[in-house]
Amino acid sequence: MGTFLFISGQEIFVIMIVVLLLFGADKLPEIARGLGKGLRDFKKATDEIKNEIETSTRDIRKDMTDIQDSIRKDASDISDNIQKNMDETTGPLKRDLQDTANSFKKNVDDLGSGVS
Repeated sequence: MGTFLFISGQEIFVIMIVVLLLFGADKLPEIARGLGKGLRDFKKATDEIKNEIETSTRDIRKDMTDIQDSIRKDASDISDNIQKNMDETTGPLKRDLQDTANSFKKNVDDLGSGVS
């Protein structure tokens, strides 16, 4: 036989005989029922704890997701505002530069047409 919790099969057999002699055959079913009920209650308690932890972490995960969404929205708003401000600032400069370039081109074209 194999080992269970560092106890060999022969040692388990001896322990079972000692328990039988100490408690008697009529008490063994009661002991087994009590052990079964204890294990069942323990499993129920661990399941309840596990469910409580999952519920708590679900709330925390939801809060974290809400915070991340809020930060993304704020960052997007800031980026949009920066882009809008850049467009408002550079727009007139771009128009002035384009007007100057067009004027320069017109002057060059006028000079070119006058030379011919």
